[in-house]
Amino acid sequence: MKHLILLAKAAIAFVWLILLINIVYPFPGVAAMALYIMTAFLFAMHGLQMLIFIGAFGDKINMSKWERWSILIFGIFALLDIRRKHMM
Repeated sequence: MKHLILLAKAAIAFVWLILLINIVYPFPGVAAMALYIMTAFLFAMHGLQMLIFIGAFGDKINMSKWERWSILIFGIFALLDIRRKHMM
């Protein structure tokens, strides 16, 4: 399971890389606009996951700063990793 979570985190990191490249060097045509929308949506959803998880479990488990911010970057895959480390 640990290797699958690591593979999924690598895939999400690749997606973030493409989205950030689009911000610095926009892709031609409508693709740039679609990727801007996807960036905002992904950031909003992962931010919401981070706020909900920290609000629900922040005082119950001792998480490092990196674990808190990794939820914003990796979303559910970071949550699965945190669950594996702290709740099992």
